[in-house]
Amino acid sequence: MDRIDTVRLAAFSSLGANSSNAGGLPERLDIVFIENFIGQTVIGIDSSEQHVAQPVRVNLAIGVPAIRACTTDRIEDTVNYAAVREALLALFASHRVRLLEALAETIAQLLIADFGAHWVRVSLAKPAKFADLAAVGVQIERRRGDGSAAAVGLARYASLGEGLVPN
Repeated sequence: MDRIDTVRLAAFSSLGANSSNAGGLPERLDIVFIENFIGQTVIGIDSSEQHVAQPVRVNLAIGVPAIRACTTDRIEDTVNYAAVREALLALFASHRVRLLEALAETIAQLLIADFGAHWVRVSLAKPAKFADLAAVGVQIERRRGDGSAAAVGLARYASLGEGLVPN
């Protein structure tokens, strides 16, 4: 975890000290994470990106209140990262968005709606976009109840099963 993440986590953790925090988050969150998942998807606004899949690196932090699996040792009592991975693969094959920002929002809402996340951090990067840069990308954080889930969720479900080429 780099310095920025440490500062952000400290600020986020201080929200939990007050049960009436703005986001309505539980006082304690456990984090399930996925690091450096590389998926192939069609994403971008440049014509060279709109018909050929390219690598996208995904880092996720999924916050849930006190993971019961810590005491039960049952996969049903935690966020199943294998299921998250499969959901990402399905989404990468079917989404219709062009910007990493929109894809990050779709992933965040998927984690909240389908995997019980109360807080998520989604980081997406294109490692091969420019030869003189290691990567370009976006990082977002969302909380359950932010209000944007319904609109994004409808767009996500409407796009499932559609082709790889964005409009």
